[in-house]
Amino acid sequence: MRGVETRIQEIRHRIFREVARMAYHTEWPVDKRIEELPYKIIPGEVGNFRNDVFLERAIVGERLRLAMGLPYRSAAEHAPVSDNIEAADRPETYYTPPLINVIKFACNACHEKRVFVTDGCQGCLAHPCEEVCPKDAIKLDRTNGRSHINDDKCIKCGRCADVCSYKAIIIQERPCAAACGMDAISTDENGKADIDYDKCVSCGMCLVNCPFGAIADKSQIFQVIRAIQSGERVYAAVAPAFVGQFGPKVTPGKLRAAMKALGFADVFEVAVGADLCATQEAIDFIQEVPEKLPFMATSCCPAWSMMAKKLFPEHADCISMALTPMTLTARLIKRHHSNAKVVFIGPCAAKKLEAMRTDIRSDVDFVLTFEEMDGIFDARHVDVEKIEEDPEGVNDASMDGRNFAVAGGVAKSVVDVIHERYPDKEIKVANAEGLKECRKLLTMAKAGKYNGYLLEGMACPGGCVAGAGTMQPIKKSQASVNLYASKAKHKTSNETEHVKELDKLVD
Repeated sequence: MRGVETRIQEIRHRIFREVARMAYHTEWPVDKRIEELPYKIIPGEVGNFRNDVFLERAIVGERLRLAMGLPYRSAAEHAPVSDNIEAADRPETYYTPPLINVIKFACNACHEKRVFVTDGCQGCLAHPCEEVCPKDAIKLDRTNGRSHINDDKCIKCGRCADVCSYKAIIIQERPCAAACGMDAISTDENGKADIDYDKCVSCGMCLVNCPFGAIADKSQIFQVIRAIQSGERVYAAVAPAFVGQFGPKVTPGKLRAAMKALGFADVFEVAVGADLCATQEAIDFIQEVPEKLPFMATSCCPAWSMMAKKLFPEHADCISMALTPMTLTARLIKRHHSNAKVVFIGPCAAKKLEAMRTDIRSDVDFVLTFEEMDGIFDARHVDVEKIEEDPEGVNDASMDGRNFAVAGGVAKSVVDVIHERYPDKEIKVANAEGLKECRKLLTMAKAGKYNGYLLEGMACPGGCVAGAGTMQPIKKSQASVNLYASKAKHKTSNETEHVKELDKLVD
């Protein structure tokens, strides 16, 4: 639903804005303030989004807790919204799993999957739906002349829907489950969606595809603002997908000025880290494929690499060991700025999962999405479009590094580096978008179909610009990233000034 301002986007924005305001207004007792917020966000006697105003406020209360980094509570638990609110000021609160949560009393208890006949059925003479059904589950209802499906016999194969000339038979699937490439969402005893965290890789596709807004992830908005207010030198590392996310008139210079207005020490493009990552992966590919490894897969998408290691453990060593652009950028910042704190600002829910890893926590202190960042700007009345440009210019990132945000961009960056160093070397590439397609790609690689290949996987269809924390239409974002990338001083990743520091950053 990126690019469509629905009621869900509206309520999420209000939540993020109010949590940011809470963090800024330290004179207000936080426990008292958070208890008042559901009534501020959902005022009056009548619900704005659902019919039950009390249900709306209860859902908002849990969303507020998650946005503070606090755990979700079920409807069976009797406790105020402010329960254990003091934990929000402890850094380790954010790292308490699970990251992505189903607010059960917001869930619509959608059917997992069902096939049914709509009023569009014309009771046609051909009746092909009956002919193709392998289980004799569909018959003509003589009382109304329409087809009828026996749910006890139906195996939900969808053949009847495929042959219906009127498209009168439809297949409905729970949207969150349909979007989950890991088959991690099932149904609990009450018919509500349930996440299997042993399978979940926190890509966030369930979150953005639930039309009831029943799925939410934890945030560090409160903790980031507190860190800035406490006097910490907090640096923003902004993912390549940032272009166009905060409005068509928001240039990199305007975004940098807006971030500094909030108290950030400085802003760095993670495209710089993407250049380092591409260079490292190019070196690794040349050294290891096919002599040591049958193929090599890119590492920058944490949901893709986590999926590969969970489902294809025997090929885990085929996933590049190169550090991700986020981590490399954070290390670069901390190498040049002592006592720095780094907040990665990007499109991705899975980056929060990556930052939870113990070996990454010392590099990346906080993770925010573009959507969460937009709430902070609103809380401080910072108009990013109208703010004066920061005169310091942009980072020395390449066109290829900036194009990491778009599907196909990572593999192209690696290949371009290899061609720079080995002009006659032919590199075969295969890529997939969305975890379902990524699984197919790795299944074929496991069968030997991609020996000698460089594989690129992106958990989000379209690439990082389609991440769960983005706000703009995917195609529009892809075009914006490509245009901005074309203005870079360098074309390939190994031409940038920071590449000479790569060895020092990966030690």
